[in-house]
Amino acid sequence: MLDTGLDLHIYGEDAPLMLNMVQKILQQEVAPHFEAWEAACQLPRTLWNTLGQAGLLGVDMPAMYGGAETNFSVCAMICEEISRQGFGGLASGYNIHANIVMPYILHLGTQAQKQAWLPAMIRGEVLGAIAMTEPHAGSDLAALKTQVVKVEKGWRLQGSKIFITNGVLADLVIVCAKTDLKAGAKGISLFLVPADSPGFYKSRGIRKIGQHTSDTAELFFDNVFLPEDALLGELNQGFIYLMEELPRERLGVAAQALGAIQGAIQLTFDYVKNRQVFGKKLSELQNTRFKLAEIYAQFTLGRAYFNQCLQAYVEGNLSVTDAAILKLKLTEMQCAATDECLQLFGGYGYTQEYPISRFYVDARIQTIYAGTSEIMKEVIARSLLGK
Repeated sequence: MLDTGLDLHIYGEDAPLMLNMVQKILQQEVAPHFEAWEAACQLPRTLWNTLGQAGLLGVDMPAMYGGAETNFSVCAMICEEISRQGFGGLASGYNIHANIVMPYILHLGTQAQKQAWLPAMIRGEVLGAIAMTEPHAGSDLAALKTQVVKVEKGWRLQGSKIFITNGVLADLVIVCAKTDLKAGAKGISLFLVPADSPGFYKSRGIRKIGQHTSDTAELFFDNVFLPEDALLGELNQGFIYLMEELPRERLGVAAQALGAIQGAIQLTFDYVKNRQVFGKKLSELQNTRFKLAEIYAQFTLGRAYFNQCLQAYVEGNLSVTDAAILKLKLTEMQCAATDECLQLFGGYGYTQEYPISRFYVDARIQTIYAGTSEIMKEVIARSLLGK
């Protein structure tokens, strides 16, 4: 087996037991069915109940809500393992539900909101999504058109969102909307919107080139009434909240990248050791050896920086810039590594029969969501040069 450099000591004393449990659940409940789910372009809703019953959702949530009270690093480890086994679509859905939506509610919600949603989310009975992106406003949050206006006894929500992970199956969506049209990014607020709200409609799943099991939809809000307590956090503070939570989201995406690189390298190692070319094993040819050596060297450096950023986050001092650097370099590395690995498979790599092809197409979205590579470079540049 490939030496992945995974140091379980930094994940806590419960990490080895948790990792073993994750591996067993994935092999028993996911692996036998994943090809069929990929073909159907949809995970079954019951899978989230299964993951909840196994204790894999909300592992870092407080025990009072049903969580295991581990730290975030264990959540990252689970994301990494799901990706390593080639379940990229599931990893993205897991990252949104357990690593983004639940922490937003935990950090910003009232006690009533936490009690109403977190236990059910940890059990897998409620699936979460977060809706930021709009058809005409990708990374530009200041250009959001979805609007919430104050009305008697509540709010009215109008607008639409696109490319929302978990959007089809979601039971609860955190919606980013304008509450002050004249304030730009300073006029954004967050709202908890149950999927059964009258006027809330979902598109069919959006077909994508990869991560087919990642449930992705367009959402429509037609004069949706929300009660007073639907506001998450304070009014017009949404942009600040998004910026505060982005480092965690980007760590999760980086964990997915690390896991996927491991899985792709292992598949390629196994293939080149058995594939015969010109009377030799492919692994005996210098080009193969040098290619894989370079990929593994890059991966090892990426692991070291990931561990550094992970430790900084757990200690509460991971900067926005470091998170951007990590997300930029590891997702770009993932795309490059899977491309090189697929090349070593030759024509077989271009067929769906060989899992390396799924690692290849699943990788492409990683440099786009959670902030494109171009946005990451801008974040880094601003920290160096200012605006």
